[in-house]
Amino acid sequence: MHGKNRIGYNLLETELGTVKAFSPITKESLPEKFDVAGQDEVNAALEQAEKAFGAYKYVSAAKKADFLDAIADEILALGDALIERACLESALPEGRIRGERGRTMGQLKMFATLLRDGSWVEASIEPAMPDREPLPRADLRKMLRPVGPVVVFTASNFPLAFSTAGGDTSSALAAGNPVIVKAHESHLGTNEMVSDAIARAAEKTGMPDGVFSSLTGNGYEIGKQLVQHPKAKSVAFTGSFKGGKALYDLANERENPIPVFAEMGSINPVFVMPDKVAADPEGLAKATAGSINMGVGQFCTNPGLIIGIESDALSTYISTLAKETESMQATAMLNSGIAKAYKAGAENAGSQNGVQVLAKGAEAEEGLEGQSTVATVSAADFLKNPELQHEVFGPFSLVVTCADSAEVEKVIASLSGQLTTTFLATEKDVAEFDQIIKDASELCGRLIFNSFPTGVEVCHSMQHGGPYPAATDSRFTSVGTGAIKRFVRPVCYQDAPKSILPEELHDDNPLDIWRLVNGAWTKDKIA
Repeated sequence: MHGKNRIGYNLLETELGTVKAFSPITKESLPEKFDVAGQDEVNAALEQAEKAFGAYKYVSAAKKADFLDAIADEILALGDALIERACLESALPEGRIRGERGRTMGQLKMFATLLRDGSWVEASIEPAMPDREPLPRADLRKMLRPVGPVVVFTASNFPLAFSTAGGDTSSALAAGNPVIVKAHESHLGTNEMVSDAIARAAEKTGMPDGVFSSLTGNGYEIGKQLVQHPKAKSVAFTGSFKGGKALYDLANERENPIPVFAEMGSINPVFVMPDKVAADPEGLAKATAGSINMGVGQFCTNPGLIIGIESDALSTYISTLAKETESMQATAMLNSGIAKAYKAGAENAGSQNGVQVLAKGAEAEEGLEGQSTVATVSAADFLKNPELQHEVFGPFSLVVTCADSAEVEKVIASLSGQLTTTFLATEKDVAEFDQIIKDASELCGRLIFNSFPTGVEVCHSMQHGGPYPAATDSRFTSVGTGAIKRFVRPVCYQDAPKSILPEELHDDNPLDIWRLVNGAWTKDKIA
């Protein structure tokens, strides 16, 4: 289903099976109408995807790489029109959207390079040993193979980089799987433009019809239809815990459960260690405020929890953080739903026993803007109240003051899984609090020192995921080349004829890739 069959539904405004997008900037509906999806369209998309999989899984790595490169080129060819539309639908600044476009194209080209190298398939070969005593060994060859149609749920806070052609889509396509995108209702027009770009790239590079499609609809209803469709083989999601857990449960209710790789956010604790804060409490506080308020706090890696040991320096840090917060302007959030949820979450956290709201930024306009807020609580009160571990998606952070390192250890022990854990620490701090740091590393997918968690590099070494509830499977990342491993499965070929074997497992290694042969990595042919 190449991009022309655009199917959609949006809760913001419906009219005889169509819907209009909404702009948080103009606070009005946009003129374009998008068609409403139903079960028939979901069936058609999955059936075409399954048919496409039969051909696409055998498309050479080089041709799939050309497809990914072509998507990046087509996105760039959309020019300023794409930038303007994404800004209009998200209220994000132009610089941010241009950066996202670059990141989206970079991800696509990164996976294209990975495919051309080819070694990512982890080919492993143990040639037959018919004369081995006391038992002969069969010929065993293993590699990673694609799983089938992947359903991708796009994110509200990244209209390009975690959306239609974002990291989930690019990694699933790179692995050899067709993709069905569930477009986010916050950026329908942006999705339409990028979907058309993918469709043009598919046509130009000769990819099978059905390799990509895009559907939009009522979040729960279409989500249930997609996840529980028997032809769907895997799911990727970036968003809230509530949304990710609902999809995970739906997938496990199936007669044949499928994996859901959900990145569900976290509170990303930041530990402000004594020697570090004593050296420059004001500068550290200003940097912290900048991270909390970056993008109106609408990052899954936003520092929502700050932990420190009571001292004069920490008091200065906290008072400076409060002053910086008061100077923050209220800014439009991604959509009215997120703005309302943020306001409710911040108010709920601030009303909890023992919590003191230290400072708020400029007053927010009703409905769409997010008001920066910082609160504080003692470790004793924090430990009594699991409610304070809930993510408040937006420019909110809670400072937990601990009497000593023993209370820091108790706070760490109480925390659930996180995407990131950060230590602002000197070498002296690292030496003194070695065990605390080691314990905190068990909480997260990324352990950070002396920088802030906002900002996720797209590269081979990135881990963007973490123990539950930050993600549904801490073994995988949704950012970087490792993301491709979510959408493959290992297949072992025993005594298989050459005509059945993928080229990656042939004796002569025609693709010239690294392979594990008899336990040693080599590019050599097998004699």
